[in-house]
Amino acid sequence: MPYLIALAGVVAAAYFFVIRARNAADMASELVDVAADVQAAARRFGFRRRANLHPVEAVDDPKVAAATVAVAYLELDGYPTGEAKNALLRALQSEFGIGLKEAEELAVLGRWLMTECNGPEPAIARATRRLHKLSGGQHLGALMGVVQAVTPDGLSGRQRDALDDIKRGMRLR
Repeated sequence: MPYLIALAGVVAAAYFFVIRARNAADMASELVDVAADVQAAARRFGFRRRANLHPVEAVDDPKVAAATVAVAYLELDGYPTGEAKNALLRALQSEFGIGLKEAEELAVLGRWLMTECNGPEPAIARATRRLHKLSGGQHLGALMGVVQAVTPDGLSGRQRDALDDIKRGMRLR
């Protein structure tokens, strides 16, 4: 009887480690997929990382800068819901006149740029300044349309502060 209990314990431990290894492999595969998505989006929009230059400062497309601001604005109050992400994609499509695939790529690249800024607040300030350098005030209307679309229920305190950062970055004050 003790041998059967020991054998059952060994089988259970082996099963546990096999499941853990399989889950680790799945997570690694997902990370590789995310990295591939970011690379594909960066290639599509002509993004090239430059030495000794912050990634946001290397952005040459105003749509990418505006999408970075929009993604960061959406994530100010935590990780967004699926509904909020879909609202962001629809707003990017309508404001920039692009398709769903391109909107998804803008959102992926914008999220990556936001993480490179170490959070939503610094990303909003930096990407807004970059947007102003790239287009002056041309894309402000599109950016504000996206921002309004992702916050239909009203603004939080952090989002109100972010709007002030956007105004400062676009030199509206």
